[in-house]
Amino acid sequence: MFENRYEAGRLLSEKLSKYNHNKRAIVVTIPRGGLPVGYTISKQLHLPLEIVLSKKIGHPSNKEYAIGAVTLNDRILSDNANTISDDYLNEETNRIRSLLKERHKKYYGKNDSISLENKIVILVDDGVATGHTLISCINLIKKQNPSQIIVALPVGPPSVIKKLENMPLVDKTICLLTPHNFFAVGQFYEEFDQVPDEEVIKLLEKANSSLKATT
Repeated sequence: MFENRYEAGRLLSEKLSKYNHNKRAIVVTIPRGGLPVGYTISKQLHLPLEIVLSKKIGHPSNKEYAIGAVTLNDRILSDNANTISDDYLNEETNRIRSLLKERHKKYYGKNDSISLENKIVILVDDGVATGHTLISCINLIKKQNPSQIIVALPVGPPSVIKKLENMPLVDKTICLLTPHNFFAVGQFYEEFDQVPDEEVIKLLEKANSSLKATT
């Protein structure tokens, strides 16, 4: 059980200490819940912080149940999407992609995202449930030709963590907790409030402005 996302980030930092001050490493996190975790790792290890935008596609009868995920340039679908109509999937993909474009503009403003080419990417979230969103992000990151992709998570079910460990695109997977009685990421946090956009923007600015001040 973690007190909050910041504590989870501190504990992950200890497992990632070998990357401290590594000029080729960068922390990439999934908004919005992953930002406090990624920010803490970035601060502890003196690494730049970046985001990757992805959002799950919910089942038409239960929006919380993921049947796939969408990024700005990609979409993955699970086997559970086989019985869902193409019209629904395409409509949700277009709707989600429009939302992601708005978020990208909001988070970055006029700033450009950091290139991941030849970088050691430490991909972080506050936890993983089905893995659809995370896998879509891995696919998106790989297109930028990083030298390594390391997945770092506070918690996830054993089956999903094993799936990540077996992915050819992932060089290393670190997960602090892999409980068999997994129902949702939030059950392993004492504090698990939603992270507002304003906090995402603030943490991104704080991480990279403080890094510039020390270089």
